[in-house]
Amino acid sequence: MVEVALRPVEDRDLDTLYELMRDPESVRMAAFIARDPDDREAFDRHMARLRTSPDLTLRAVTGDGRFLGTIGSFFVEGDAEITYWIDRAVWGRGVASRALALFLEMVEVRPLYARAASDNFGSLRVLRKAGFRVIGTEVAYASTRDGEIDETVLRLEV
Repeated sequence: MVEVALRPVEDRDLDTLYELMRDPESVRMAAFIARDPDDREAFDRHMARLRTSPDLTLRAVTGDGRFLGTIGSFFVEGDAEITYWIDRAVWGRGVASRALALFLEMVEVRPLYARAASDNFGSLRVLRKAGFRVIGTEVAYASTRDGEIDETVLRLEV
């Protein structure tokens, strides 16, 4: 079993994260990301904003000391939302579930919301396992799929 931990995102993580966020299958499943995942300058500007924002909590996810992705929370119209991006090479090994459990111990804001493409069954399973409950669906434009798709909205109360 992979030993999962969280730590602040460091400069040395950015090249790996950029590559992870360009993986075609990961991009398709995430659906709601930057229009052009190959634009390194836009990625660097985005990460600089995220890492300095006082309204955002961002952590690196590591497994056995190796960088495996990120997890974070941010506010949209006063509601706290969570997001994560995990290396596809470790999908299905409990990394996202463990990272989310650790993050939920750290971030005490409730309710906490999450959103996922309705066909992203792995992410929805991780969220439900952590106690998130489906509260609805929305149709939203997913730039990576160049069209509208169903998005599941979830909430964690306590």
